[in-house]
Amino acid sequence: MTNIYLIGAGPGDPGLLTLKGRRHLETADIIIYDRLVNPMLLYLAKKDAEFLYCGKLPHHHIMRQEQINAAIIANASQGKKVVRLKGGDPAIFGRVGEEMKAISDAGLTYQVVPGITSGSAAAIYGEFP
Repeated sequence: MTNIYLIGAGPGDPGLLTLKGRRHLETADIIIYDRLVNPMLLYLAKKDAEFLYCGKLPHHHIMRQEQINAAIIANASQGKKVVRLKGGDPAIFGRVGEEMKAISDAGLTYQVVPGITSGSAAAIYGEFP
């Protein structure tokens, strides 16, 4: 049974989170999120959800990628529903490939929920079809 969801939060507008992403966010036991996620989305979580911030700035990482991978795996191995919430689309300029590999190498399954990438949203909001 899949209990790991790698979700794209979209470009910052909470209204652009997909319905599928929202459904998993609302039922997650732990949400591991980065600095590009709009913090308003965290209010969608259930009351007893745990939050783990893993934001990265250039030359300053709260958590290194290996630690993020380990946190995803450790929490899922405890039977928790894990949401890894990433800004934009998790596959565009993200490290979702490394997370997918680490999860698979641990013998666990996951589901990726794409998000709207910032490049696409910015273009249309800027009226560039």
